[in-house]
Amino acid sequence: MSAEDTAGKEATRIGPGTGSRALARAGFPVLGAALGWLLDAAAGWVAGLPWAPLQGLFRLVASLPEPQATIGAALLGLLAGVLLALLAEHDYVHAAVGPARTVLTRGGRNHILHRADVSAVFPDGTHLVALGRRTEELLRLKGDFDTGAFAAAFRAHGYPWQDTDPHAAEYRRWVAGLPGLDAGAHALLKARAHALEKSRADDAAQLREELAALGIVVREEKKQQFFRRDRGLPAAEPET
Repeated sequence: MSAEDTAGKEATRIGPGTGSRALARAGFPVLGAALGWLLDAAAGWVAGLPWAPLQGLFRLVASLPEPQATIGAALLGLLAGVLLALLAEHDYVHAAVGPARTVLTRGGRNHILHRADVSAVFPDGTHLVALGRRTEELLRLKGDFDTGAFAAAFRAHGYPWQDTDPHAAEYRRWVAGLPGLDAGAHALLKARAHALEKSRADDAAQLREELAALGIVVREEKKQQFFRRDRGLPAAEPET
């Protein structure tokens, strides 16, 4: 059953237009093939520049026989473009926004929001974020979505859409030993800082969920963590 069917007949359906999808499906492969051809055509010239990087690669390409080199470079570029088109398709966020609930789909996985549970919905860079009644994060979905279309659909169905995070001013930058957090929260934030430094997205996401269970909402900017508390738990007493 599709996301649209599960959300009901009154849902407003949102997704990438057929024009943009066709452009990605055709454009990326064509662009890839053109870049492959250009790489082959320029290889000899670039190989003769002593200051150019990747000299070994360009000399290798320039030494290959023709027309096999040109055909091979174009085919490799075409395959790279196809891969990019598939990745773009996977990244699209589709939605069926209804008066009682919303179904969001990305990469074949559904995420359900119930209108009665939502206190705010807003874009945060490449993420779509929904907050609950305690200002906890119900959803943080990364993907490619049309902010204007999502804003119009959510507002039309009575969701509290915000253009920015309404609690942005409550975040504090995390540093080890900061008062107001217990040892368990500090340990999780320290582990998450390590995961971010090593670009371990799955570990960082799991640690985000563990922090949420403690009533802590976390976000990052350039691998620096910022946190706030939701309205369900009091702040921890400073350790003496």
